[in-house]
Amino acid sequence: MLDGTSLALIGAGISSLAGVGSLIGTYYIAGGGAGLVSEKPESFGSVLLTSALPSSQGIYGFLASILILQQAGIIGGAASVTTSEGMMLMLSGIPVGLLGLFSGAFQGKVLQSGLRIIAANTGDAGKSVILGVLLESMAVFGLLLSIIIISNV
Repeated sequence: MLDGTSLALIGAGISSLAGVGSLIGTYYIAGGGAGLVSEKPESFGSVLLTSALPSSQGIYGFLASILILQQAGIIGGAASVTTSEGMMLMLSGIPVGLLGLFSGAFQGKVLQSGLRIIAANTGDAGKSVILGVLLESMAVFGLLLSIIIISNV
């Protein structure tokens, strides 16, 4: 059986799955955006803005990982969590990890489709951003839920 510290480390790893969502989402939008910029160089700023949006999920996962490691005493203290506490910290990584994984990837797909808006009129990039931000809320809810669980260990 794993000890509490090992379980907490697994939880930090699970929460970092949100970074995979960022990677996938950024791949979709930046890959498609490169083609648009080659045709319309003036669209670079809008493409850059939309390409950066899925990165926030990775930030949320990183933040949750840091909080888990702090709560377990791995950062800033002597690691000493019980198996029960370690299990709770492990499970606390699931909301932000999974919601960040899926929302980041799907946000990239939505923003990739939004490149058509930018292609038609670079000034309408905000419309594409708004559509992408709708998926962002799921990652924020995952982070908040993870924080609530972590703070109650």
